[in-house]
Amino acid sequence: MIRKIQPQDIQAITDIYNFYVAHSTATFDLTPLTLAEMQTRLDAITAHHPCFVFDTDGEIAGYCYAHPWKERAAYSQTWETTVYVAPGKERKGIGKQLMNKLIETCRQAECHSLIACITEGNEASCRLHEVLGFTQVSRFKEVGFKFGKTLGIVDYQLIL
Repeated sequence: MIRKIQPQDIQAITDIYNFYVAHSTATFDLTPLTLAEMQTRLDAITAHHPCFVFDTDGEIAGYCYAHPWKERAAYSQTWETTVYVAPGKERKGIGKQLMNKLIETCRQAECHSLIACITEGNEASCRLHEVLGFTQVSRFKEVGFKFGKTLGIVDYQLIL
């Protein structure tokens, strides 16, 4: 079941995110977040933007949210998306279901454009966004450094 984030979800969300911090280049964070850091991050996001979890009988199998893409007022109708699926729950349609809910909620909130910033080489995320109707609009080479590698990013956009 997809539902809005609740306070009891913060630990599971932190655990999911920190798995990707430690084991992948899906995020450019280099050190795991504390529970308090994740709480602060999510408090800022959920104050004005949608945030959902995929709850399977009390187990959080993934989460997603939208947040401002840029700080300036003229960008206020463009939001960036984030989606993470729990380790071992990939390729079961959870990310797609979460993103469909997020896209529809953003559309209803009168968001005009969604941006997904994806680490170059993350083919699963690129395919997911393409299936959802996003189009690649940019590529930045060698903008991050993690696990001894210089990494690029690609941006995907969906006009709502």
